[in-house]
Amino acid sequence: MRGLKDFLAECDLGPRINELSGFFAATAAGTSGMPVRRPIADTRLLPSEDLLLAMVKLHAARQGFFDQHYHGSIPYRLEEECRMAYAVLNCARQRETPFLLYSLGTAEGTMARTLSEMANGQIRTLSCSPNPENYRCFLGYGEPPHAEFFVAPFHKLTKDVISSDSRLARFAGGFDLILEDTTFQMYSPSRAKQIEYVAQHLKADGIFVFVEKFRARDAQDYQRREEQKDFGFKARYFPRDDIEKKKTAVLGTMHDNEVTLSEMCDAIHAQFRHCVMTWNSGNFYSLAASNARENLDLYLSRMAPAAIPHEYVYDTGLPRELDECPTEQN
Repeated sequence: MRGLKDFLAECDLGPRINELSGFFAATAAGTSGMPVRRPIADTRLLPSEDLLLAMVKLHAARQGFFDQHYHGSIPYRLEEECRMAYAVLNCARQRETPFLLYSLGTAEGTMARTLSEMANGQIRTLSCSPNPENYRCFLGYGEPPHAEFFVAPFHKLTKDVISSDSRLARFAGGFDLILEDTTFQMYSPSRAKQIEYVAQHLKADGIFVFVEKFRARDAQDYQRREEQKDFGFKARYFPRDDIEKKKTAVLGTMHDNEVTLSEMCDAIHAQFRHCVMTWNSGNFYSLAASNARENLDLYLSRMAPAAIPHEYVYDTGLPRELDECPTEQN
């Protein structure tokens, strides 16, 4: 990777592990930022399938402090996480070899842990977070089978670290799926470098899933979606004072490191031939990218319909191919 030294230095200065570190530590410890009630997936929006409902139940039982804050903050993100996990579980069950998943910067790694437990060794996962408070939540229900946790920022996980650590060596050959969940936007807007750096851990035919908040072309549209999120959804879980405090303490800094969907298309296309939009909730989107069309199609075919009320969806016709994006290079 060209410019690696400068990229790592940029990550070291990222707000996530500097000016925002106190917010993340306190929320991960459950000492602040807790919703007035625990978010629960609305199963009316999900298919009534026994395996899916069993996964939703276990996911709820394993949820830690930060996930409660997170899922109470983004409209129907909890339902989407269950939908994504169910697709991964179904893909893994069709394989003879274990499915390897890297959950990048996803707090206490609830989804990864849930999958590893349900799959009985057919899915093996690695989660990472710079917060030891998240690691304590990860261990809160005992040391999970087939799931590992790396206590450090994502840019500290190198191939040398993986191959030299006995717990992580099983992942040295790369991951079948990597999930980046609103992590890059906490460090910098350098999406091309961030994607290139993390993609080194992905198998050649693997899938890279991104969940990010994007800038809108129209600042007023962006703000209207934010107000819908805050007052139409988030107010169910947080007092108005808490919502306003977070805007001041966190969201402004995060916004500085957001990119547009078009810019993300460019960054993804530098590494991947195929990409599909799988979910939209206000200013939040999920994209799935791969150089293996067959594997990407299999993942998409195992996804249930998006579990979100239509009024929160601003991009229709999902999934949408990257080669429909005007920034795509042929």
